[in-house]
Amino acid sequence: MKKNILKSAVAVLAITGTLASCQNTATKTTTGQDSIVSHDTTAHTEITVTPVADSKAFPGADLKVASITSEKVGTDSAKVMVKYTVSNFKLTEQTAHDHHMANSHDGQHIHFILDNKPYAALYKPEHTVTVALNSEHYLMSFLSRSYHESIKTTEASKLVKFKVDKDGKVVQDAAVTAPSLFYSRPKGEYKGEDTKVLLLDFFLVNTTLAADGNKVLADVNGKQFTLDKWGPYEIKGLPLGDAKIKLSLVDKDGNAITGDNVSIERDIKLLAQ
Repeated sequence: MKKNILKSAVAVLAITGTLASCQNTATKTTTGQDSIVSHDTTAHTEITVTPVADSKAFPGADLKVASITSEKVGTDSAKVMVKYTVSNFKLTEQTAHDHHMANSHDGQHIHFILDNKPYAALYKPEHTVTVALNSEHYLMSFLSRSYHESIKTTEASKLVKFKVDKDGKVVQDAAVTAPSLFYSRPKGEYKGEDTKVLLLDFFLVNTTLAADGNKVLADVNGKQFTLDKWGPYEIKGLPLGDAKIKLSLVDKDGNAITGDNVSIERDIKLLAQ
């Protein structure tokens, strides 16, 4: 799936504190996108969500799972070792950019997402994780720019479903065919300048987004925004403190799509320093 550079159709989602009660309204733009405006009497800053344009492209970037092996540990768990091969992409290199989102000083990396939990950033093409015996898992891996934005192509990503049996042996399942959504950013804690602009990024498998098709419903601190373009977004205006982000895959009518990887929620924290 080739990465679409977002050059048009900007979805701006505004929250103001001017109404005496809370309400959500949705309107359609002439290009088909939903534009949602939420009003909250407790909000003192405007929260916006807009596409990130002109990210550095990596033509030919390729990620492959070279092997998944395991060994039993104790009586109830197994150590799973995953190794990758990476082509046309340099891990640990800094990605050229001109924005002010949080950036890893360790450079470009692999996002290792097991069962849609918060990712591990891999700066070497390997990782080890401990799981329970007789368990089933989804492993989503993709190449990431140093500022944590995914490379949204089929070649730069891999989704694997596997089981670990009672003896600690890995058994790989057939390829996943169901529409799937994997959460990536925002993640963890943000401090100082990094709190001003947060990357909102996710990865899709076996589906696309469109004004007349599937969409991602983003819930930011209880305010809902509809995204019908797959790409990176930036969140501005979140107040300091705790925040909750939830992403859900919905159909063209806004109904929740069912499946194993279709709705994910994260708690993040914004600190002054």
